[in-house]
Amino acid sequence: MPSRAVAVAALVVTALGAQAQTKVVFATNWKAQAAHGGFYQALADGTYKKMGLDVEIRQGGPQVNNRPLLPAGKIDFLMTGNLLHSFDNAKNGVPVIVVASMFQKDPQALFAHPDQGYRQFADLKTAPTAFIAKDAQFSWWSWLKAEYGFKDENLKPYNYNLGPFLADKKSIQQGYAVEEPISIEKQGGFKPMTFLLADHGYSTYSTTIEARTEMVKTDPELVRSFVNASVLGWVSYLYGDRRRADALIKRDNPEMTDELLDKSVALMKGLGIVDSGDATTLGIGAMKPERVKDFYDKMVKAGLYKPGEVDLSKVATMQFVNKGVGLDLKKQLGGK
Repeated sequence: MPSRAVAVAALVVTALGAQAQTKVVFATNWKAQAAHGGFYQALADGTYKKMGLDVEIRQGGPQVNNRPLLPAGKIDFLMTGNLLHSFDNAKNGVPVIVVASMFQKDPQALFAHPDQGYRQFADLKTAPTAFIAKDAQFSWWSWLKAEYGFKDENLKPYNYNLGPFLADKKSIQQGYAVEEPISIEKQGGFKPMTFLLADHGYSTYSTTIEARTEMVKTDPELVRSFVNASVLGWVSYLYGDRRRADALIKRDNPEMTDELLDKSVALMKGLGIVDSGDATTLGIGAMKPERVKDFYDKMVKAGLYKPGEVDLSKVATMQFVNKGVGLDLKKQLGGK
């Protein structure tokens, strides 16, 4: 074939490839950080592109509410915090559904000063002061009261300022297990005791991916491609070279530093936030209906929902997970 014909053929293939890319907008629920790393990795290393997806990651933040954009069709997928949001969606008839859970453990935790007598999780209820944010007081704090006997009279509002906790050695404070320990050590000069709620019965899935129910029915291959690519991104982010992903995170959120990202990833791995439990055999993103029901039953006991109030079949679908995606890649990268 003449060289000119070869060049024309190459241009045609390139054009067809470009046309084959499906535009996808994926929104997160906060500013870019290591806890979003797998998604940025799939973008940075071309995994989304290989799956035929042209993905835009649209970060959230304190002045950004991406949640209503999903049912409105303004975005295609949404990263959300935990199953409480999804229970509310099902209860209120919002036509969205969870298609994967990137975190097997919710990173929500309670922190305490060392050497203050808090040897086990149940001891924390004796703390004279608990710094807890208002939204948490109406969610998992209710579970702590029902399950462990925590008391409202010990509450003080947490305004995302570490000062009051650092000044009161007997106090406890809420926080994100992959972020607050870094800040506490930097500002307070000590490593806090970290009590992950997930290790003590708070069984929600976290960092879930939601899609419109209509999309799941009409374009399951698009959903499958996005979920699989995201899973592979998380495997690569945890066990491979994540420098390009971190560069994208820092571009979107200049407050992030290499030190923060490194320490946060170490905490995610050390605490088993992403790759633990069912994810070790079924692949990252794994979910089981029994666990969704277990968490719902606990929230009913905590008084957040009534028995039978939520149709759990509308909360999450397991058709895109539990297929072992990423397990071979994890072995190749030396992950354990």
